[in-house]
Formats: sequence, structure tokens, C-alpha cells
Amino acid sequence: MELNEQNPDKPSRRIVLKAIAALPVLGLSACGDAGSSPVTATSASPSPAATLSPTAQCTDDDDPTPSQTEGPYFTPSSPLRTSLVETGMAGTRLSLSGLVLSTACAPVPQSLVDFWQCDDAGVYDNAGYRLRGHQFTDASGRFVLETIVPGLYPGRTRHIHVKVQAPSRGVLTTQLYFPGEPRNASDGIFNADLLLAVQSAGGAQQATFNFVVQL
Repeated sequence: MELNEQNPDKPSRRIVLKAIAALPVLGLSACGDAGSSPVTATSASPSPAATLSPTAQCTDDDDPTPSQTEGPYFTPSSPLRTSLVETGMAGTRLSLSGLVLSTACAPVPQSLVDFWQCDDAGVYDNAGYRLRGHQFTDASGRFVLETIVPGLYPGRTRHIHVKVQAPSRGVLTTQLYFPGEPRNASDGIFNADLLLAVQSAGGAQQATFNFVVQL
């Protein structure tokens, strides 16, 4: 087993996330291709929401969150908002929360976090900003997003695209994945280090993920 160098008795973050990959996910509905284009916007903090408390998955000198391809569907200048849910939108509701941390485990306030994804039917809005939005982490480095579980885009497993940018730093472009998905094994760019921690909450889903960025 891969162990934390600072604490030999504690599994590393990578091992913890790989273990999560084996867990089934309940109640998911049936997302898209995923560079590092810069993102610019005005500052704001996420609104509070009833979500899982992010579990610290960072140890000193932890590896930064892996980057992944942006894909063809990124649109710059997305709206500043913490909810992507619109009236009448189909799909299982998903509350996603977490932290942006440095490799020394320090929170990184005012980090830009930009999300985009396909809808419940696996379709991206490339004409507008449906299921697209950005926000800034609060003083604790925390973000909260209300959205839906993405559908299945042809040839890919279920995922959400993200760009993370610490103040005055470069952009991390990556994707987040769902544990227990049958297509994870066949997806050519799936990375178990990018698995969300997901649990059912009534008819909805709650998920957490902490981004680790190099300052």
C-alpha cells in the first residue's frame, strides 16, 4: 500500500481516492469531452448550502491535482453564480463542495473555480451558458456548487469539467469523475485521482472534492 511519507500509518490521498472508485453510486441519472485557457471574472464568494463538509485530503508536499484536457466545449466568460440549476431542468440534483488548497495544505481564498458540463441527456449548450458558471472560493478556500448529475456523452464516462486558478497564478484545467460508473474502466482519460466522494441525500446526490494547486 502507498503510504503518506509524513505518517507511515496513513494511506495517501491517491490510495483513498482509488478505494472510493470501487464503491457503488446510487440514484445517478444518465457527459462530454474535455489546454488551459485563462478565465477572467469579478470576485464573489459562494453562498452557503447544506452539503457535505469537505474532508481534508491534503498532506504536506501532496501532489497537485492532475490536469486533464479541456476538450472542445469550453466557453469563456461564464456567469458568476453558485447554482447551475434552472427551472424545469431534468436530472438528479447534485451539490458539490470542497476546498482549493496549496501543496502545503493551506487554503487558497479567492481562487477562481469555473465549471461546465453536459445536461441530463448528454448535450452541451454551446450557444449560451446553460450548465456553465464560475465562482470564487471564500476565506477558507471553500466552494459550493448546485448542479445536476451530468448525463452520458458519447464515448465518455460521466464527468464534470473544471478550471481552477489561484490568484495571479496559472490555470489548472481538469475533470471530475463519479465512482462506480461502468464506463470508468473504458474511458481513455479517466483518472482515479479525480474521483468525487459521493453519497445519496434523499433523491439528490452530495459530492466533495479538494483541489490541490501549486503556488
